[in-house]
Amino acid sequence: MTQLTTDDATRTAETPAPDPSSPPARRRRALPAPLALLRPGQWPKNLLVVPLALLGGGWHGGGAARVGLALGAFVLASSLVYVLNDVADVERDKRHPVKRHRPLASGRMSITAAWTTAAVLSALLAPALHALGPGGALVVGAYLAVNAAYSWKLKHVPLIDVFVVATGFVLRLLGGYEATGRPAEMWLVLTVLAFCLVLILGKRRHELGVSGTGHRPALVGYSAHFLDLVLVLCSGLAVVGYLLYLRTESGFGPYALLTVVCALLALFRYLQVVVVDGGGGEPVRTLLRDRLMLANSAVWGALLLPQLAG
Repeated sequence: MTQLTTDDATRTAETPAPDPSSPPARRRRALPAPLALLRPGQWPKNLLVVPLALLGGGWHGGGAARVGLALGAFVLASSLVYVLNDVADVERDKRHPVKRHRPLASGRMSITAAWTTAAVLSALLAPALHALGPGGALVVGAYLAVNAAYSWKLKHVPLIDVFVVATGFVLRLLGGYEATGRPAEMWLVLTVLAFCLVLILGKRRHELGVSGTGHRPALVGYSAHFLDLVLVLCSGLAVVGYLLYLRTESGFGPYALLTVVCALLALFRYLQVVVVDGGGGEPVRTLLRDRLMLANSAVWGALLLPQLAG
């Protein structure tokens, strides 16, 4: 594993390395400013996590429809979080090589318009929460509270920052379980937590190399070598958690264990993107655009589909 020296980090910060997982800035600017402010490219995070609650059942009795409603609520809630984060970080974003193209940092949209957008999102979210009922509303409310704490203070605290972001993904999964009315399968919850930590730590590693500690103060608590160590630890935990989920909670047959190979390949490929290619700045883009990831996901789905049908 390669450790960045202080001089290396300084030179890299002065001349940002290209991120193979990041789209060109002109493509970002092609979106209308109000839509770009909502970061639709991040909405698949909800699609990747919330419906996981349906893996062990819950497709019948309106469970799938309620999961769809929970998915919509988290899209609105996460968009609201992105708007508020951009308002809070506008000055810092102006100094970032990529984030300076965001609507507020670039001046394409005013702070007043951003607050108006936040109000509209809140108005749309209220009836969705009412339809979800007290349990679902509580989970989405917890998601908003965690992210408010993150924006206010916790994003600047090393280690705590990555666990808070990962907690947001776990709450998405719990929202899916609440929608199905089924108890949470804790090995799957642990797997999601560990895998999300891998994605977030990979993103921090990329940020450390591209922009140093200037844009994200919490990065002073990290080094490339330390992040490599915890990436390996969390990757191992994710695989073990997934294996235990398949064996003890999923109800799938023995053939489902073949998907552990897919889980390993997905983790190996992501670590390759982060450590070898210097990418990982946009984990969702890596998951949804990388050809090997997509092919692996197709095989993964093909292996699980008979289990779900059964």
